[in-house]
Amino acid sequence: MRKLTGWITTVLFFVLVGATGADAQATRTWISGVGDDANPCSRTAPCKTFAGAISKTAAKGEINVLDPGGFGAVTITKAMTIDGSGGSIAGISAAGTNGIVVNAGATDAVVLRNLDIDGMGTGLNGIRFIAGKSLRVENSKIFGFTQYGIDFEPGGESTFAVEKTVVHDSALGGLYVKPGAAGSASGTVTGSNFSNNTQFGVKVEDKSKVMIIRSVADNNAGDGYIALSTSQPSEITLTGSVASGNTSGGVVASGSLAVVYMSGTTVTQNGTGIVSISGGDVLSASNNSIVGNTADGAPTGYLPLYSGPLVIY
Repeated sequence: MRKLTGWITTVLFFVLVGATGADAQATRTWISGVGDDANPCSRTAPCKTFAGAISKTAAKGEINVLDPGGFGAVTITKAMTIDGSGGSIAGISAAGTNGIVVNAGATDAVVLRNLDIDGMGTGLNGIRFIAGKSLRVENSKIFGFTQYGIDFEPGGESTFAVEKTVVHDSALGGLYVKPGAAGSASGTVTGSNFSNNTQFGVKVEDKSKVMIIRSVADNNAGDGYIALSTSQPSEITLTGSVASGNTSGGVVASGSLAVVYMSGTTVTQNGTGIVSISGGDVLSASNNSIVGNTADGAPTGYLPLYSGPLVIY
């Protein structure tokens, strides 16, 4: 009987230890400008930083912001949502470093929502995506970086979506899409703005396909939108968008496997409106406005207008 009692005690000990370990990470955690990373990151005892909360948040969990504050740079290595909607400003100040790095697993989806990411003039990239299944950026502001606002360079097959986001004043460019040698990228950009960046608004390179809807690339010191192919196809589809006030090209296709499709898009007040380099194609529907540029340029070909049923989004 004593042996049986001892065995039961031992089993219960390991069950309790296992439960404690499992409970250490919550599916929803909280941070606050007056929190403490020594806390459990609960609603009533929030953490102080994103980095402090992420170790206490389970894979596929969510970090929520309770009130305005600056919550620090963070590296994400698992499926995760970070939502700053609880504070009027959910800030990340990233002087001298990256704001958010995503280096997650091949099946991991990462969502970033309602964030204010400030490079303070010395930060590297606002968001740097290295690995993961997908990245979604919603309703955010990214600015003041020495490299890119959003740097999407996956090593594998990855997708992204950028929605209602403003990226400005980054020294190299706003959104840069360039998969690694074994990677590929596809994505959508909706209702977003890329402005006052030094080299470009949006640049898409080999093995990338990006649809840009109702978005603006304006007043960039280089190009507005550019599809660049060095050895593999690159593709941009522009729908209902604007390229305006860019010093160099408004819409650029560079390389024989680069193509930009345009429909319902305005290209105006750029150095050159439409630019084709080394056999790149800019294919235009007849409903685009290409006017008022220093040199308008011309599409390399034309597309028939869609004549199917009207769909309003």
